[in-house]
Amino acid sequence: MTTKSISKAAFSRPTLQFLRDLVQNNHREWFQANRDRYDAAKSELSGVVERVLMSMSAFEPLANTAVKDCIFRINRDIRFSKDKRPYKSNFAFAIGPGGRHSGRIDYYVHIQPGNQSFLGAGMWQPTPTNLAKFRQEIDYNADELKQIIDNTVFRAYFPESSGELMKTTPKGYSADHPEIDLLRRKELFFMHRYSDKEVLKADFANELVRGCQILKPYCDFLNYLFYDEKESTDTL
Repeated sequence: MTTKSISKAAFSRPTLQFLRDLVQNNHREWFQANRDRYDAAKSELSGVVERVLMSMSAFEPLANTAVKDCIFRINRDIRFSKDKRPYKSNFAFAIGPGGRHSGRIDYYVHIQPGNQSFLGAGMWQPTPTNLAKFRQEIDYNADELKQIIDNTVFRAYFPESSGELMKTTPKGYSADHPEIDLLRRKELFFMHRYSDKEVLKADFANELVRGCQILKPYCDFLNYLFYDEKESTDTL
């Protein structure tokens, strides 16, 4: 970690403008002609990720997690898509042990102009096994999760939840179950949105870290439920 990299741990207006212009010019010729702008924007992104990793290592096991392993490629996978635009209109990174492919519930950051940036984490497209674990835990002891997501600090920072919700009652549970709203959840992902003005602040990386600290109990809950419990059982 160098003083120079820390001093650049912020986004600038040219970076957001590059993403705006990319929306209007989403083709390889324009991108290559503006490669210097992209490189400058990605350098800023790397600086922010570096600062976030450094600060979050105080409360997350992020040893040997490299900046490059956290950042998602800007290239879109268009092999099976009708949308053939080659580039994403946002920057994104995920913080978890080993980076974006941690295989666990991690912290996802999305940077997109037009006040569309956000920090989020949670249960998203879970496997049938993990969804069953979630429902079993809710049926057995919903209080632990509710104490996390109904906490006043958590709710103030993450007022918005998203994810698919069943229209019917999950198999094996009663329609009058006291926790039926949580049991009907197929996904439960919490987000905090940031305005462009907030993204451009010099302390934005620190704000992301603050948001991750608030999210941590929910991530820990899901990681223990989905992964750690299984791992501890396998070692017996």
